[in-house]
Amino acid sequence: MAVKSTLLPVLVGEGKLTQNQADEIVKDCEKRDIPIIQGIVETKLISSDDLANFCTEHFSLSLLNLDEFDLQEIPKNFLNEKLIKKFHALPVYLQGRTLYLALSDPTNLEALEEFGFSFGLHTEPFLVDELKLQKAIKILTDSVAEQLNVNDGLASDLDNMDSLEALSADDEPSEANNQGAAVETDSEDDAPVVKFINQMLLKAIQMGASDLHFEPYETKYRIRFRIDGILHQIATPPVNLKERFSARLKVMSRLDIAEKRLPQDGRIKLKIGPNKTMDMRVNSLPTLWGEKIVLRILDSSAAKLNIDQLGYNDVQKKQYLDALSKPQGLILVTGPTGSGKTVSLYTGLSILNDEETNISTAEDPVEINLYGINQVQMNPKAGLTFASALRAFLRQDPDVIMVGEIRDLETAEIAIKAAQTGHLVLSTLHTNSAAETLTRLLNMGVPSFNIASSCTLIMAQRLARRLCSKCKQVQDVSEQQMRAVGFTEEEIKEGIQLYGPVGCDACSAGYKGRVGVYEIMVMNDRIAEAIMNDANSIEINKIAVEQGMMTLRKSALEKAKLGLTSIAEVKRVTS
Repeated sequence: MAVKSTLLPVLVGEGKLTQNQADEIVKDCEKRDIPIIQGIVETKLISSDDLANFCTEHFSLSLLNLDEFDLQEIPKNFLNEKLIKKFHALPVYLQGRTLYLALSDPTNLEALEEFGFSFGLHTEPFLVDELKLQKAIKILTDSVAEQLNVNDGLASDLDNMDSLEALSADDEPSEANNQGAAVETDSEDDAPVVKFINQMLLKAIQMGASDLHFEPYETKYRIRFRIDGILHQIATPPVNLKERFSARLKVMSRLDIAEKRLPQDGRIKLKIGPNKTMDMRVNSLPTLWGEKIVLRILDSSAAKLNIDQLGYNDVQKKQYLDALSKPQGLILVTGPTGSGKTVSLYTGLSILNDEETNISTAEDPVEINLYGINQVQMNPKAGLTFASALRAFLRQDPDVIMVGEIRDLETAEIAIKAAQTGHLVLSTLHTNSAAETLTRLLNMGVPSFNIASSCTLIMAQRLARRLCSKCKQVQDVSEQQMRAVGFTEEEIKEGIQLYGPVGCDACSAGYKGRVGVYEIMVMNDRIAEAIMNDANSIEINKIAVEQGMMTLRKSALEKAKLGLTSIAEVKRVTS
């Protein structure tokens, strides 16, 4: 092994490991050619956090939290990928003639010597958590590799690159595009850019990202992916390529390359396998330093999820299915952007979709195409709005209607009228809870008696990050913390076992995927009476809870009790 370490004897001497355990770690590390510190952490005999704290005290070193350190401030001239990976150390700060290295193993003196010799500088160590060091090295070496690949021709290491390029070759610019710009993006000089963009799109799909952000700034350019609801920086290519990046993405999505002053919307269709394609919704936005382009990955498989995969408990699942089985009424799904409302609606529509049912949807935009459902894309410039589409639907002999969002009184009144005249209507609103949805409709100007007589079910929802099943570990949470987050005394006495994130190669910071958190309010006589009496959202929520409604917080805590998510995530999504 290239990295020399004397940490194991120290741990054995302090009683942290036995000699047999140390010998096994050495054998494993030599066999796999990995640093000793990595082998220690992977055994889980000592957690990465405990090991960092022990080394801090024993070796009298300062502990640097890489999660709070801006990796973009790292001096790029010292990001030598070969040295970083060989000696498992990361240069983080240059002060005068002193280069500070982030090390998880304080006995790794070889790293200090080699970096000092290579750059002709004095070196000093900063102690860091091993898992955080692994994550930082991966982010930075990936970013550097991508920048070098852009300049050197970007030889792709992805096996299915050809299948993506084959489809991309078909995405010639539309007639509206500026032909000169189109010719420029297809030039030989831009071949590396084409390959780089393809690599980013495939990488996003492989990592399970929902959105890609291409962002230009004055002196930097960054690419971020939203994975499990959280943005992660993936690459920082040279800023002088920003025009080529935006031009290539606009060609692929059939946008007007010459138009750089106004926002534009488009789509990209990618073939990523023999029988699989992926749609992406694209939006360009002029910013101070160039065009920011955001791509939303539209995975049609998400719309075909079985209802059991969405995270409802047995009661909530029955409530939703009962509402869907009724021939008429209004089902409202509420929550912020990115909370999974579309998937919940599409799952409901998939359950209803059969030869005997006429289903029409008004969407802005149509995100996922579903066979058997008549989907209409809104076009306000042409006069096609939610309200006008709804009026047309009522003359199309519908059974089920889905409205993308109720944004105004006109749309709300038509939707309610349809629900009262023998149609099942599904829609969304942007409110924080089920009870607030009712008061939002009242504030729009919808009469209380219409709300009381048409609404059958209101579902507020969030998406919490799911703990990685491979590396999650039991978390020690005090009774005081459990009370503060919302657990009852009875639950605390039960001896609940809660889990927290760790982080491994199979996940992102200890999380992989997301799970739904739901608050479902079923309309009944008491709630209808409260609406008629102009009750506020707090009063309506109190009545619903008394009748058995599980709030968003309680639903999230239930997921934590099942080991699906962490207390930190419960607080984040239901604060």
